[in-house]
Amino acid sequence: MFFSVIVPTFSRPDEVSELLMSLESQQLKNFEVILADGSLDDSVKQVVERFTGKLQLKHLHKRGLGISESRNWGVEHATGDWLVFFDSDCVIPQQYFMAVENALQSNAVDAYGGPDRAGEHFNNRQKAISYAMTSFFTTGGIRGRKKHVGTYQPRGFNMGIRKEVFEAVGGYSGLKVSEDIDLSMRLYKSGYKTGLIEEAYVYHKRRTTFYKFYRQVNSFGSGRIDLQIRHGDALKPVHMLPAVFVLYLAGGLLTVLFSKTIFLLWLASVIFYMILVFLDATFQNRSPVVGLHSLYAAFVMLTGYGIGMLKAIVMRMILGSGKESEKPEITKEA
Repeated sequence: MFFSVIVPTFSRPDEVSELLMSLESQQLKNFEVILADGSLDDSVKQVVERFTGKLQLKHLHKRGLGISESRNWGVEHATGDWLVFFDSDCVIPQQYFMAVENALQSNAVDAYGGPDRAGEHFNNRQKAISYAMTSFFTTGGIRGRKKHVGTYQPRGFNMGIRKEVFEAVGGYSGLKVSEDIDLSMRLYKSGYKTGLIEEAYVYHKRRTTFYKFYRQVNSFGSGRIDLQIRHGDALKPVHMLPAVFVLYLAGGLLTVLFSKTIFLLWLASVIFYMILVFLDATFQNRSPVVGLHSLYAAFVMLTGYGIGMLKAIVMRMILGSGKESEKPEITKEA
């Protein structure tokens, strides 16, 4: 079993360096690494040169390359029977490929996904953002759970797929946002089997500032509407929660104009939610400081995703715009 690790990147040399260091430390070495680089400069190339001879490493560079195009280009140069996609802001635990190989030998699937979590070395902001993206109180806890085995939708930050299956479904379709979910949905509809490998987790650093995090989740919200338009069944009630949250906040604030009682009830509900998030995040991370950061991150995530979704509903479903979402680092360098 040989893996081709494909990583799209866009002007993030520090992240790429940390990712490559973690891959260099893998217990199993049965993989190659292909960096599909859309950077506007040669910063990533300079990092690659430091790992020459340490990894089976290929560097593909084309200025301004999109996310789907990067991954498809990487696959064209892949020699493995399994393709493994990581995001450049991931750090891979040493046992990752051992866990994957053991799982694939005992359970035949065509594609797999793994969870993401915060590493102990993450700073407080990164731990808070990780909490906001994985907690039951923010996303409904739908990422990386056992209940998704069999119909689990792998995500591009940690996803493996047989090369022949990837080619059979036509690879990534060209979407600039939610392209990984689009691929997972096409896999399922084509009858291929996907599954979750819980032990194959990655440490996912995500964005370095709350502003960049807001822009990212805002694009995720609008991307969900792109998926709904393409597939017709991509929008579930749980995906609507951030949009409902935004409307609830806005509607509650307006109640102060006509009913003090309703406003106070609304305010009490918001405070109760804030207490739940703070206590849960504090307990999970064993730090009240991370708990406070997580409270802020939760509101950034919910409002960013919700506003992005509501805007896309208006622009695409009501006004009929044909323009699909774009990642923020492409429309405006992060």
